[in-house]
Amino acid sequence: MVAGVLQRGYLWTETWLLDSKKLLFGLAVARIVFGLTGLGLLFFNFSTRLYSFGPGSAWNGEAAAAKSDFPKIWIFSMFHDAMLNGAVYTFLYLVLMFLAVLVIVGWRFKFVLPVYFIMWVSFIEANDMLGDQGDNMYRIALLFMLFADPAAKLSFDARRRNKFANTFTPTTPWIVRKWRGEPLFDTQIGNLFHNLTLVVLTAQVCFVYVSGALYKAGGTPWSTGYAIYNPLMTDRFGTWPELSQLFTYWAPMVAIISWSSIVIQMSFPLMLLTRPTRILALFGILSFHIGIAVLMGLPWFSLTMIAIDSIFIRDRTWKNVGNRIKDSYQKAMAGQQKATT
Repeated sequence: MVAGVLQRGYLWTETWLLDSKKLLFGLAVARIVFGLTGLGLLFFNFSTRLYSFGPGSAWNGEAAAAKSDFPKIWIFSMFHDAMLNGAVYTFLYLVLMFLAVLVIVGWRFKFVLPVYFIMWVSFIEANDMLGDQGDNMYRIALLFMLFADPAAKLSFDARRRNKFANTFTPTTPWIVRKWRGEPLFDTQIGNLFHNLTLVVLTAQVCFVYVSGALYKAGGTPWSTGYAIYNPLMTDRFGTWPELSQLFTYWAPMVAIISWSSIVIQMSFPLMLLTRPTRILALFGILSFHIGIAVLMGLPWFSLTMIAIDSIFIRDRTWKNVGNRIKDSYQKAMAGQQKATT
């Protein structure tokens, strides 16, 4: 009996890993949100780039002696080496913004992502004082996505792949086939890498949520239910004083939010196992991240985690969302045309 169960489990795992690429739409949405996160961070810091990251930040000593180990690795050192040269730094900054746009639209993704990953790590690790844990998750997830196929849907690469799907021949040069969108690996090997990436991303985000819940539960502010009050009363994290007052005015609400965040994070892996509990978990964790983004002024951390969480939504659901948006757009355009005639 045990042998039979093990055999069925092995066959199911083998089939799941090798027969097809899973959660293509979820990973495509993750790619888009990652690109938007990177572009948003770069865009909204553009006016202060030279003060925060460039020559104006020399006072903190990062240019003379980097605190992070990444700038000491030559492949991740370009932004650190350009910190004291405003023109070169601005050029690299603009290139990185352009690459973020290419990530969003999924253009030549298998060539763009490695370059974007290298430049992003070089940029974000050049000034360690301005980083947070969202930067770590962003970097880790980008590294994992190198082995998956996030541009299989909702991208220019997907359109190109469909266009040239029947034109590949053994005599076509390898680089030409890849440039036109042919998968980098053999079908089963590509499926394996893609699906293992989903497994690793799931494990990573579960580690973050569960370990965070355990650390919270071990602290007095969280166990006694007033944890969210403290940061919202500071100038650094209480970025919306009126909203902070609204959410902390009623003491029971403070306790409910504090304790519910621990419960959701702790039970997140198990709640993914069934659809009803998965919906509840995603709704709770999405509310949690929106609260962090709005109330604490940490939108890029929240968007990074939301991007990863999007892989837990089924392709069928994403298709339904897309169809509803398309139908709404078509109805709006039809109504506009009727109004003008």
